[in-house]
Amino acid sequence: MQKKKIRLKKPAIVLLIIMGSVLALSLGVILFYCYQIHSLTSLGYSRKASHRILVEFKKDYIVSVGKNKTLNAAFESKDYNEKNLDRYQKIKYQEHEHLISNINELIKKGYSDYEISMIVTHGNDKAVGDFAKREKVRYLEEFYSISYARVENYDRYLKYMDEEREDEETTVLHVNLNLDIPDYEQAVEVVKFSTDMFVNKHHYLDKDFKVDDLVTVDSKYTVGNEKIQANREAYNAFVSMLKDGEKEDMHFLINSCYRSYEDQEETWNTYKGLYGDNYVLKYVAKPGFSEHQTGLGFDIASTTSNVFVDSKESKWLFDNAYKYGFIYRYPKGLESITGYNYESWHYRYVGKKIAKYIEDHNITFDEYYVRFLDKD
Repeated sequence: MQKKKIRLKKPAIVLLIIMGSVLALSLGVILFYCYQIHSLTSLGYSRKASHRILVEFKKDYIVSVGKNKTLNAAFESKDYNEKNLDRYQKIKYQEHEHLISNINELIKKGYSDYEISMIVTHGNDKAVGDFAKREKVRYLEEFYSISYARVENYDRYLKYMDEEREDEETTVLHVNLNLDIPDYEQAVEVVKFSTDMFVNKHHYLDKDFKVDDLVTVDSKYTVGNEKIQANREAYNAFVSMLKDGEKEDMHFLINSCYRSYEDQEETWNTYKGLYGDNYVLKYVAKPGFSEHQTGLGFDIASTTSNVFVDSKESKWLFDNAYKYGFIYRYPKGLESITGYNYESWHYRYVGKKIAKYIEDHNITFDEYYVRFLDKD
């Protein structure tokens, strides 16, 4: 039996040719689109931004600029404004939710690209947004050329510098440490334990704060064989320091380390009863505001002298403690920064990296905190 040949009528053939052409054209468009997207993502742009770049016919512009995080954020944002395109690429990128809308607002206020970069890199998303809403300020570079200045503190900087007659860098340091606010007022709670945690008259611990890995110190390392506790890492570092010191005929012990909130409350009340308010405000921390509650602050005593500052151990520790991760916490002459009078016996464990930096740059832990740790 012979098979019948299928014969297509001319209109059907034409239709098939058209459909094939459309399919080929569609495939070509898709491949071309994918190629264009790939060329942009290869430059470092997201797929979302790349699609917007193509829709806005800005591919050639982007290719001429190259990778730019702020431009990527602009093309991803619903707040993209073509009029500001050349401005976006010159402004430093920050991972802020409202970066582009804030940049648009700051451009409206008349800030230069350099000034906007200073503003967005010196605050979080909310702080920059609030700053963008205010009238344009005059003294911007004076403060924000300092890397750790914060946009939310602008008015406080102006007020402090005017009242205290300090230079810009001292003003920024002091205000960031909240030294323009009375001690113990508007204090910030520290909730997470770390060896670089910062506790002073403006940063406090709740009475139920728990120190990580608190251990009991071997009584042979304590004055009077008292029961003393400390953070394990800090304690191990102290023992290593003590043993190396003994090799050089240095003999020192732990006089005090961890104190609970209740222990500090008792200490505060005892000294207040003995010497009065003025004394405790200068020499004793209120409960919750003491480094001893961290288990990282060590009061050290010499076994060779009743006056620690006059002992050979005091000099040895001053020169060598940083090698073991300890810093001299309250130096003489820097009471205005640390908030406490000079204490030759008080050392604080922060780890070797931070301790070396503080030693090399001759700064306090307070200054280190403002420059590198204060991210709130």
